[in-house]
Amino acid sequence: MLKEKQKLPIGDSLPVWRLVNTGSSSGARNMAIDEAVMLSYADKKVPPTIRFYGWEPAAVSIGYFQQAAKEIDYAFCREQGIDVVRRLTGGRAVLHAAELTYSIVVAEDYPGMPPTITASYRYLTQGLLLGLAKLGLAAEMTKPQSSYAQRVPGHPARHSSAACFDAPSHYELTVGGKKLIGSAQVRKKGVILQHGSILLDFSPDLLAGVLNAASERKKALSQMLERRATSLRTALGRTLTYDEAYTAMAEGFAAALPAELQKSQLTEEEQALAGALCREKYGRQEWTRKK
Repeated sequence: MLKEKQKLPIGDSLPVWRLVNTGSSSGARNMAIDEAVMLSYADKKVPPTIRFYGWEPAAVSIGYFQQAAKEIDYAFCREQGIDVVRRLTGGRAVLHAAELTYSIVVAEDYPGMPPTITASYRYLTQGLLLGLAKLGLAAEMTKPQSSYAQRVPGHPARHSSAACFDAPSHYELTVGGKKLIGSAQVRKKGVILQHGSILLDFSPDLLAGVLNAASERKKALSQMLERRATSLRTALGRTLTYDEAYTAMAEGFAAALPAELQKSQLTEEEQALAGALCREKYGRQEWTRKK
């Protein structure tokens, strides 16, 4: 259930979560805000938080453990005006263009939260599943053994790439066998930060272009990505706005948790911390190219 910022009525037992929609920002600022919210929550200054946001300009985020120079075609990104930023979470490269991004910050020991990473993915993914259902999509949740192109006994091996949307990971969502939402998670100070990309539209050529590969290899990657990933526009057969997707996904999380989501904004302290993290960490090449 969505509510404007207000106190719960006496007797209402649903926990209160904060719902923040920060709109579109640069890649560095988006990653800085995610960390600022996580640190604020760890210090018990804010409630569990779900944030939605977009990217302006488009950006490719690389996983914490990826090697930027090895995986990313920086010349192509400069030509296309695409930022490059390193995430705090693991996983593979994600191109953030026409998408709605979600992030969740909550305690590892939050009531009902499974203790393992894989199980917590399943728990939090229920909100995405219900959100897609509100849009009219019957998505499927992947099984752990099919993650990241690992071989399943009795099935041929699949080739993988540096791109996140190459293959679904633990309990991510697919439509028609194609990956629609990719997520990643990190845990620090007893706090879970999980964020992910909900594709409003998808260009396999552009995603293949940002990856560091020869021209002929990029063509093959584009064809592979087209077979393995999809978007809300393709799945629904119409263009979906950011606001439409945001509303459906927020309602999905509210029902799945379940929780009262109170619409709010970042605190002044979070904004200041995000600004510092953007300047001193995510906006610096020393961070982005550190591996």
